[in-house]
Amino acid sequence: MEFKTEKGNINNLFETMYSAWSNGDGAAYATCFTEDVDYVTFFGQHIKGKQEVKTSHQELFDGVLKGSQMQGRITDIRFLNEHTVIVHCVGNTKMRWQKNYSKNRESINTNVLIKQNGEWKISAFHNCRIKEPNFLAKWFMKKNNK
Repeated sequence: MEFKTEKGNINNLFETMYSAWSNGDGAAYATCFTEDVDYVTFFGQHIKGKQEVKTSHQELFDGVLKGSQMQGRITDIRFLNEHTVIVHCVGNTKMRWQKNYSKNRESINTNVLIKQNGEWKISAFHNCRIKEPNFLAKWFMKKNNK
């Protein structure tokens, strides 16, 4: 397996996903996922299956996310074997009324990709908003490190 080529193909998959989001195209967005994808939003909603990803995102693109733009970057790729990869990405969205991407809207996502018919697809996606720990969380972390 040519890791450099595979990393390029994986990067292209995520660029396709970001472009589909920015174009408000739920069908194109869903092409990045397997038929049986597990997709967890940063709100904790668990979407199951490519069709539900397509439908739910198109509703968002036609509604509250209309005109939004997405940007992201891969921060880590770990090959488990030649057909399975874990990918971490950081990204955010810019709503149609915003001029710039807000650092406060950054999220990190964990993705499990599998290679199907020579193409990488996302089989599991879990998104989480990046936030600084609050006072209580910092206290617990300090307490547990002693």
